[in-house]
Amino acid sequence: MESTDSVSQDWKEKVSHHQQVGGIETSVLDNGPGRGTRIAWVNTGTGLRFKVVLDRAMDIADAFFNQHSLAWISHTGTTYPQPFSDKGIDWLRTFGGGLLTTCGLSHVGGPESDNFGDRGLHGLISNTPAEIISIVQPDLRAGKLEMSITGIMRETKPFGPSLELKRTISATLGQPGLRIHDEVTNKANTPAPHMLLYHFNFGWPLADEGTDILWNGKWFPRHGEENAKIFKEGNSFKKCPTPLDDHLGTGEEVVLVDIDADIFGDSICGLHNEKLGLAVMMKFKKEQLPWFANWQHWGKGEYVTGLEPSTHPLTGQAKAREDKTLIFIEPEEVKSYDLELNVLTRKEDIDELVLSVKVV
Repeated sequence: MESTDSVSQDWKEKVSHHQQVGGIETSVLDNGPGRGTRIAWVNTGTGLRFKVVLDRAMDIADAFFNQHSLAWISHTGTTYPQPFSDKGIDWLRTFGGGLLTTCGLSHVGGPESDNFGDRGLHGLISNTPAEIISIVQPDLRAGKLEMSITGIMRETKPFGPSLELKRTISATLGQPGLRIHDEVTNKANTPAPHMLLYHFNFGWPLADEGTDILWNGKWFPRHGEENAKIFKEGNSFKKCPTPLDDHLGTGEEVVLVDIDADIFGDSICGLHNEKLGLAVMMKFKKEQLPWFANWQHWGKGEYVTGLEPSTHPLTGQAKAREDKTLIFIEPEEVKSYDLELNVLTRKEDIDELVLSVKVV
C-alpha cells in the first residue's frame, strides 16, 4: 500500500493536535433529508477522506482523494434511517449510493415471498443505526498512527432471527486506504439464515469514459446471455463507456463473477483512470466472500459502476435455500469479513495492480 511523508517525524515539534494532520470527527447533519443523521468524517492525512454514516449501518457516503470524488452519490443523497422500508423495492427510496452500502444480513437480491416470510430488496441492515462503542484517534506524539471507529447494528425481533453486525472501520495516518472488519453474530437461540453483500459504488471522475474496470474470474450475465447487451464475449465491458441511451430510467446490466484469488486467498478488483493517474484497489478474502458482481448503470446524470463482493451470487434467500447454499449461523456463532480499499497514484503500484488483474 502506498504511503506518504505527510506524517513523517518532521511534525513532532510543529503539530499541537492530531486534527491538523487527520483523524475522526463526528457530527450530525442538520438540513435536508438526512437531518438528524449522525456521521463521522475520517481524514487519513493523505488526500483520502470519507464520510461514515453512523445511522446507516456505518456505511460510507462521500469519499474523496484530493479534489477527485471516488463515490457515486444518487439523487437521494444521505437520508435518515427508515427501518421499515423493507417491502418490495422500497429499499431504493433510501439508497444514497455512496462508496459503500451494506446489503443483508439475512437476504440479498430482489424482493421475494415464501413460507419463511416476505423479504424486500437487499434486506434491512443499511437502514439500521449503529451503537458506537469505540472511537480511537491517532496519537502523533506517541507514534500511534492508527485510527478506528467501531459500532454495533442489530437486525432483530422477539423470537428471532436476531443478527448483530459489529463493524470496525480503520485507517492509518499517512496511508491512503481504509479497512473494514465485520463480525456477524447470531444472538438468538436458533440457527439464522445469513447473506451479505458489500455494494461499493464508484462515480465520476474516477469512473469516466475509458476508465478500466479491474476484475478477473469466470463470469455470466445475471439475466442470461440472451438478454445481455454489454456482458458478451468480445465486448469491451471492462472499460467505462459514454452515457448510454439504453440506460435511461431503469436501464442497467449486472455480471456475476466467480472471482479469482491469489496464492494468499485474496481477491482483487478495482478501477484505473489513466487520465487522472489514479486507481482504487479493493481486496477481500475469497473464502469469506466467494462471489462478486459488477453493476453497470451508465445513465445520463446517473452514471455509476458497482463492485460488489458477496456471500452469494445475488440469488436471494429462497433460491439459496433451495440449492442448499444458504448460510446458517448457529447461536453465538460469529462470521467475520475483512476488506481493504487503497488509493494508488504511483505508476509502479498501478502497473502492478493492472498486471495482477488482467484487463480484457
